[in-house]
Amino acid sequence: MFSPNQQMPVHANLLNVQVPSAINYVGQNDSSYVAMDGVAKSALSQAESLVYSSKKLENELLMLGQNIKHHEENIKYLKTHINSLDDQITDVQVTLGTPRSSSAPMTEDEDFSHKWNEQATVEHIMQHEKSAAGIVCQMKYLGTQADPTSSNNVLGVVATLGKVSDDNLSRLLSEYLGLDTMLALVCVTKDGVEALETYDKEGFLSKSFGLHGLGASIGRTMDGVICLENLRPYVGEFMPDDPQRRLALLKPKLPNGESPAGFLGFAVNMIHFDNAHLNTLTTDGQGIRETLFYTLFSKLQVYRTRAHMLQALPFISDGAISLDGAIIRRNGVFAFGNREEMDVKFAVRSYPLENLVETEKQMKKLKQKKETTMEDLQREEAILAHVKYNFEVKKQEFVRFMAQSSPYAMQYPMQATPRRSTPR
Repeated sequence: MFSPNQQMPVHANLLNVQVPSAINYVGQNDSSYVAMDGVAKSALSQAESLVYSSKKLENELLMLGQNIKHHEENIKYLKTHINSLDDQITDVQVTLGTPRSSSAPMTEDEDFSHKWNEQATVEHIMQHEKSAAGIVCQMKYLGTQADPTSSNNVLGVVATLGKVSDDNLSRLLSEYLGLDTMLALVCVTKDGVEALETYDKEGFLSKSFGLHGLGASIGRTMDGVICLENLRPYVGEFMPDDPQRRLALLKPKLPNGESPAGFLGFAVNMIHFDNAHLNTLTTDGQGIRETLFYTLFSKLQVYRTRAHMLQALPFISDGAISLDGAIIRRNGVFAFGNREEMDVKFAVRSYPLENLVETEKQMKKLKQKKETTMEDLQREEAILAHVKYNFEVKKQEFVRFMAQSSPYAMQYPMQATPRRSTPR
C-alpha cells in the first residue's frame, strides 16, 4: 500500500499524444475553404443571375397581362357603347317612321295628300253602319244627333286615336288588330261606359237608352267598348326626354349584345298621338299608350323583312310583323302572302319639315358616331391580338428558361452553402 504522502508514478508514454501542429492544421483547412468559397461565390453569382432573369421575365409577363386586361376592358366598353348607339338609332328610326323606299331627303314640296288621313279613316268607319263606331262617327262628325261621346270620358274609336308614319305600317298594324278591335269604342272610366250603356233594374243591358237606344232607333246594333281603367297598364320606364312618352321596352338582344338584324322597334311605340290624346290620362295618371295600345300590341316587334323576322324567332314572345307583309301572332300563328286589305286603318301623320330635318340630322350624327366607334373597336381588337401574341411568345420564353435552369436549381442548394470540415 502507498502512504498518503507517496506519489503515484507517471508513465511517460501515456502523455505522448500526437497532435497536429497548429500551422499545419490552419494551412490545410484554409486552402480547402478558399477552394470551396470560390465555388460558392460562382454558384451564388449564377443563382443571382437566374433569379434576376426569372424576375425580369415575370415582370414582363405581368405587364403584358395588365396590358391585355386594359384593352379587353376598352373593347367591352366600346361594344356596350355601340349597342347603346344601336338602341338610340332604333328609337330615332321609330320617330322618323319605317324606312323610306327612297334615300332622297324630304323636301318642302313633298306631297302628303296621297296618304291615308284621318278623314279617310272616319269615312270608312261610318260605312260600318251596324257598329258603335259607325254611329259615334256619324253623330260626332255629321252632327245628326246628340253625341254621347262628347264627355271627356269617351275618347272615341280605336282607329282614330293614333297615327302612324306611312301607309304600309298603317295597313299592317290595322290588319294585326283586326276590324272588330279597330272599331271598338274607348272610354277612360266606367262613367264613360255608362254614358254609352244603360241597364234595367234586373241588371240587363237596356236596348232603349244610351247609345244602344240611338242605335236601335236607326236599326243598328252596338258592341265593342274598351274601358282604360279596366286594363292592366305597362309598368316600367319611359324613353327620356320624349314628348310622345314612348315606352322604354327591353329590346331583343343576341348573345353579343346586338339586336337581331332587321329589328326596327316595337309597334306600341310607332303610334303617334295628337296633343289632345297624348294628354288624356286615367285617374292613376296613365296615358293611352301604356294602357290601351300596350294592351293591344304588348311587345309586338317590327322587322324590315320576313327573313329577318324568321331569323329572330327565338327572341319573339308577343308576335311580330315585317314591312313586306308577314305576321306572327301571339299564339304563334303565321300569316304570310297577300291578304284582303283593311278598309279601316290608322291615319298617316304629316311631318313638319323642320322637325323631320332635325330628326334626320340626329340620325346622321348617331350613325357617324357609331361608325367612328366601330373604327375604334377594330383598332383595339388589332392591338389586343398583337399584345396577346407577344404574351404567348414571352410565356414560351419563360417556360424554356425554367426548363433549362431547373437542373442547376436542383443542385444549387448542396453547392451554394459549403461547410468547413471539423477535426474529430
